[in-house]
Amino acid sequence: MSTGTIETPDRLKFDEEALASYLEGRVGGFAGPMSVAKFAGGESNPTYLLTTPEKKYVLRRKPPGKLLPSAHAVDREYRIMTALGAQGYPVPKTHVLCEDDSVIGTMFFVMDMVEGRIFWDKVIGDATPEERRALFNEAIDNLARLHQVDYQAAGLGDYGKPGNYFARQIERWTQQYKAAETTAIPEIDNLIEWLPTAVPDDDETTIVHGDYKIDNLIYAPEEPTIIATLDWELSTLGHPLADFSYFLMPWSMPQITTLGYSDVDFDAMNIPTIAEASERYCAATGRSALPDLNFCMAYNLFRFSGIVQGVYKRALQGNASSTNAAKYGAVVPMLGQAGWAFAKKAGA
Repeated sequence: MSTGTIETPDRLKFDEEALASYLEGRVGGFAGPMSVAKFAGGESNPTYLLTTPEKKYVLRRKPPGKLLPSAHAVDREYRIMTALGAQGYPVPKTHVLCEDDSVIGTMFFVMDMVEGRIFWDKVIGDATPEERRALFNEAIDNLARLHQVDYQAAGLGDYGKPGNYFARQIERWTQQYKAAETTAIPEIDNLIEWLPTAVPDDDETTIVHGDYKIDNLIYAPEEPTIIATLDWELSTLGHPLADFSYFLMPWSMPQITTLGYSDVDFDAMNIPTIAEASERYCAATGRSALPDLNFCMAYNLFRFSGIVQGVYKRALQGNASSTNAAKYGAVVPMLGQAGWAFAKKAGA
């Protein structure tokens, strides 16, 4: 979610008066007049800033148009954010979920606008080396805290299927990728064949975010403390190392992809290496090591290729949320190549 807003494109506009009337009866303290602007980011679920005289809110909705099966689950986002907020985990306060398409055309939910810092530059280039290390360390610690939340106590025992996570996810993302496929990519085909044969025996279950990265975090204005974790659309119950290795993906991808920083000077920037990040995560979660990391990286690069390919396919169909979505078509082969390189390290 970007802190910058744009004028809402015509295809993503809705009846603002109908929305205001709906919220006035359901969100405590809500009172118009209300203005609406779309956040510049948001590749999947369009996100809007709602401004009233007393307070700012954020609205997340399903996009209009034909959608892939099981995608854009804003109702799941609302549920997990509400549950985690009750556990003291840093998420925006949620207010209401509307499953009635007649209000603004698609399902949506409303939460508080959290004022803080979002770092769209993945290497946080405007920070000092000391500040940068502290910000990265906080991101690692925040993910470790998520993986230690008791999902049963949080009321999320049925939020996903405990166990057999990798096998189920590989099957799911193979289907998602194939549904959005636009051209054959040999490395992706190799991963689709190899991944099901290489699933680790270890079978652990925690809450997983599913899209955990620096620009889905809001930091406090003046200190390296995370005050809100955003974009829970892909969250579920799953293996924590799938989540952590997803966070590590940029370490293995060059800056030209706009997603990575494998070619930056880690010493000069004071960014923790994969080994240092892994050591910190292990210390925070009581682990001695991270087995099967190469498999996890290969899996995540394949999974991410499915996400990016879906964005690209929606761009071709004209219903992607971001005007930059079409550029992602060139990134998918890079993801496949990087994923297959990790698979070969794992013995493929």
